[in-house]
Amino acid sequence: MSKTIIVVGFGPGISTAVANKFGEKGFNVALVARSEDRLTAGVSDLKANGIMAMATPADAGDPDAIRRAIKKVRAEFGSITVILWNAFGGLEAGDILAVDSDTLRRVFDVAVVGLISAVKEALPDLRADGGAILVTNGAAGDINTQMDDFVTNQHKIMGVALANGAKHKLVGLLSQRLKADGIYVGEVMIAGAIKGTPTGDDNSIESATVANMFWDLYQMRGEIRGRITDPRF
Repeated sequence: MSKTIIVVGFGPGISTAVANKFGEKGFNVALVARSEDRLTAGVSDLKANGIMAMATPADAGDPDAIRRAIKKVRAEFGSITVILWNAFGGLEAGDILAVDSDTLRRVFDVAVVGLISAVKEALPDLRADGGAILVTNGAAGDINTQMDDFVTNQHKIMGVALANGAKHKLVGLLSQRLKADGIYVGEVMIAGAIKGTPTGDDNSIESATVANMFWDLYQMRGEIRGRITDPRF
């Protein structure tokens, strides 16, 4: 029986590398993002590599849209085996004392509310397939020290840090909650930029390195967290 991975928050970098990695291992790949142009190009590239692929546009911070997207993928490819949550809520909530509540809420909607909605919609499939939920996260979501808090303030990424911290906790909660169902939950925390993305450069972390770690976590289904750090940090 074929397996399907749904990649939420598709774009250059990590999600492209994960889509190709799992596709090369025989998975059907479904892409979800807001940009239809990006989705069209992504599906075309995957198919050119011999990978069965489809796409559906959706806002990761809109629970109804995410549920519709998962239903569409299920109708096309059947049961969903893996969810990769790579959605990003933006940097607008840089200063939590200056940002408006709607903008701050948006970051949490993408990081946490959308992810929970996706898991709930796909839960019957994940249970049946012994599936997995894979989550990308930034180092700002790790257990904070005073130095981490200082850097977060300096770089005006407070909203992202808060949302990533909540997402980090959610990974642990979901892992415990779903363990008895045979569902694996794993997270890769990234300290640094990704090569090929707007914030990356030629010396940044290779997206394939992240994809390989996700594949290893999925295969071994033991440790729930991995971490990749730019050696320049």
